[in-house]
Order: sequence, then structure tokens, then C-alpha cells
Amino acid sequence: MSKKVLVISTSLRKNSNSEKLAEAFASGAEDAGNVVEFLSLKDKTIAFCEGCMACHKLGRCVIDDDANMIARKMYEAEVIAFATPIYYYEMSGQLETFLDRMNPLYGRDNRFREVYLLASAADTEASAMDGAAKGVQGWIDCFDGVVLKGVVRAHHGDFLRDG
Repeated sequence: MSKKVLVISTSLRKNSNSEKLAEAFASGAEDAGNVVEFLSLKDKTIAFCEGCMACHKLGRCVIDDDANMIARKMYEAEVIAFATPIYYYEMSGQLETFLDRMNPLYGRDNRFREVYLLASAADTEASAMDGAAKGVQGWIDCFDGVVLKGVVRAHHGDFLRDG
């Protein structure tokens, strides 16, 4: 059965390792018969969350930038894949800021039930991505019925997959 898949690349570098990983995931999902949308944050404007919580009443953020458009796409997707470079054994700041801004999705009947983390690091230890996986899992834990379906860990062109 075909699913609507949203792949979000958070690297700000064109042709980065994590972006290539995201493109490979998108291609594989498409080859499997899914409807796939690829989105990069590198040309998007996403401000920091102000913590006002107005989004819970409005269903959108009061900050008028690209985060609202992406939140709508996430709301409609059934599967979401986040691709991030690993900096200092954690997800990129872009992904962290982005996830903070997805607060309008909390408490809604979102369609997404499966989330994947696609991570690339210079460090060759699989544990180099554990901080990012824990952070994404913490975000997922805020949504009923959503699971971290898998983690793809890339090191210098090698791919390891959890789950």
C-alpha cells in the first residue's frame, strides 16, 4: 500500500553526506511505490520558537516563516524522515530548532505514524549518532501512536541501519 512520505534534509551544505543519504532514502521509498516529497531546510527561513504556546490555540505558529508550510506538509504525511549531519554527537542545530517549531502539531490528529532518522557523521563509531536518536525519540514521544521506525547511520559512505 502506497504511503505519503516526507523526507526533510536539515543540512545547510549542498551535496552534504546527510543530504545524499536523504536523497537515497527518498529514491528507495519512491521505488517501493510511495508518494515522496523531498524538502531541504537550506533555503528556508525558520526562526527560534518563542515558547508562547499560541500555536495550540491557533493550530499554527504566530511566527510567519517557512515552518508553518512545513508543519502542514508534516501533518499530511504518513511517514517522515529527518536527515541530519551529526555535530558534537548530536543532531544539527537546524534540526533541533526545526523540531521546536513543530509544536503546532502537538495534540492534533496527525497522519504520520512512522519516523526515520537518517544521520551522517565523521566519527566511525555507531554510537556517534545516539544523541541524535535520543533527541528525535524525545520529540516522537510527544505524539500518540508514532514510532521511530528506524535509524540509518552513515559513516564515511558506509550505511548501518537500526530497526
